[in-house]
Amino acid sequence: MSDIIQLLPDSVANQIAAGEVIQRPASVIKELVENAIDAEATKIDVLVVDAGRTLIQVIDNGKGMSATDARLCFERHATSKIRQATDLFALHTMGFRGEALASIAAVAQVELKTRVHGDDVGTQLTIAGSRFMGQEICACPEGSNFKVDNLFYNVPARRKFLKSNSTEMNNIIAAFQRIVLVNPQVEFTLHSNGSELFCLRAGNQRQRIVDVFGKKINQDLLPLSVDTVMCRISGFVGKPEAARKKSVPQFFFANNRYMRHPFFHRAVTNAYERLLPAGEQVPYFIYIDVPAEDIDVNIHPVKTEIKFENEQAIFQMLSAAVKEALGKFNDVPMIDFDTQGRPDIPVFNPQGPTVMPQVKYNPQYNPFRETPSTDRQSQDTGNWEELYKGMETRQPQSQDLFVSKMDDGQASVIAEKSPAHYQYKGRYIMTAVKSGLMIVDQHRAHTRILYEEYINRYSSQHTESQKVLFPEIVEMPVADSQRVEKVVRQMQAMGFELTSLGGSSYAVNAIPAGLDGLNVATLVGEMVAGAMETDTNVIGEVRKSLALSLARNAAIPYGQVLSNEEMEHLVNSLFACSDVNHTPDGKQILNILPQKEIDSLF
Repeated sequence: MSDIIQLLPDSVANQIAAGEVIQRPASVIKELVENAIDAEATKIDVLVVDAGRTLIQVIDNGKGMSATDARLCFERHATSKIRQATDLFALHTMGFRGEALASIAAVAQVELKTRVHGDDVGTQLTIAGSRFMGQEICACPEGSNFKVDNLFYNVPARRKFLKSNSTEMNNIIAAFQRIVLVNPQVEFTLHSNGSELFCLRAGNQRQRIVDVFGKKINQDLLPLSVDTVMCRISGFVGKPEAARKKSVPQFFFANNRYMRHPFFHRAVTNAYERLLPAGEQVPYFIYIDVPAEDIDVNIHPVKTEIKFENEQAIFQMLSAAVKEALGKFNDVPMIDFDTQGRPDIPVFNPQGPTVMPQVKYNPQYNPFRETPSTDRQSQDTGNWEELYKGMETRQPQSQDLFVSKMDDGQASVIAEKSPAHYQYKGRYIMTAVKSGLMIVDQHRAHTRILYEEYINRYSSQHTESQKVLFPEIVEMPVADSQRVEKVVRQMQAMGFELTSLGGSSYAVNAIPAGLDGLNVATLVGEMVAGAMETDTNVIGEVRKSLALSLARNAAIPYGQVLSNEEMEHLVNSLFACSDVNHTPDGKQILNILPQKEIDSLF
């Protein structure tokens, strides 16, 4: 029998390795920028064209490479970071396996210009699809200049499965943010198709966070710090009032490396227990420094998962640090007794007798007396029976209601006479029907009503805008400003008028009619975030997302007291909708408690 096992050619092996390390253009930027940081660069420029499909260029002013190193760095497992296996457990650099450059060169056309500090000339080297094309002397600045053209040009299947340019650009921005947030001492720029997205000066951690996510976030951050023998935890957590449902920046870093860690995320969220509404999250930027030998960063190809030796102990310290930050800066609600009304707590005397506290009250006080006397002590109990005279002759209001089932199975309520509605805890509308008790969630019901109104307006292109007296200035992170450009036309069709002020700032000059009193900045941010959860190329889905965000923000809030007429109008409008049972996102709007279940309670 002939042998069938063969060694793969280097070009094929490199392409297989590239599938693990280089998943998309953002992966290339991550690897090249991390190498620049390891080269002790103080300024790094990143340029992309067509979200990295056509061009990715990373320029740094780091150490640079000699002619030999420039050629050798594209070989698999060629690295300056480790020399023996034990070095894997004491890593102090970002890249170390020597796979990144070989993987990039296997699936793109790469040009490198580099010069070592002190040399008069540099080296230019060209590689395409793992094939060495040429090397020569060149004039170039100190540092390295990597130019990656036509990513996945020789792997059409991989290139085909790249997402849209907006999605890939968002991934690039996310990878860029993860690096710049942990390296505030380095200057960074990011350009896309000739436009500058970021220009970050060197500074401290807080300044870098503000530069990336906008000035507004500065007032929402609380510093935290704890230093022990086991680890050091520092960074910032958000105030409870800064909580949002979507697009909340949350970052963990371990030894200057971004990581995902659901266990530590739970330590942070547990500290906010009972401080946040359901479904809302706060921003946080947490930096954990531990001895290099106590973590393992080599358990995932892209090194975003990290194993900690003392994970449980760090969890406890992290949770305590967040709680301390919330308490230290008075961001936990506290009972505040005024000086005059504070309770008089007697000092315990173990030698003295125990005296039963005396409760003072007026046994003759009658709250139902129509003309209360100023002298409560002179009042008598009176004849309580007088209060109920005539009650036995009253007849309950006639309510001839019945519940029927429509063809589609939805509940339908038909009333011959106007029913009496009852509001429970400012949240539910309760109405007696023939089959039992109907309970309607007022906020969800109004959300469904408004959603269908906005969809109808949008479809008919009939919207009314209302100019604001003073334009609202909305500052967004750069990632969101890229998204705004994709949905601004849909928002204008809904009645918004947005004007770009440059950078990531927008002026809101008009809003849809009927939205008075809403926080415009929050509304626009949530609408953009909600719309971007769908594919922006699908116009119908974007319209639905915008209409849902608008309806949620404009709907009757929980706690608002409604009159019987308002409740009746809300219920009637609900049953005129196409779906009375569920909100557009699938949440239950109403339930009917059967009469049999009510009777079984007594």
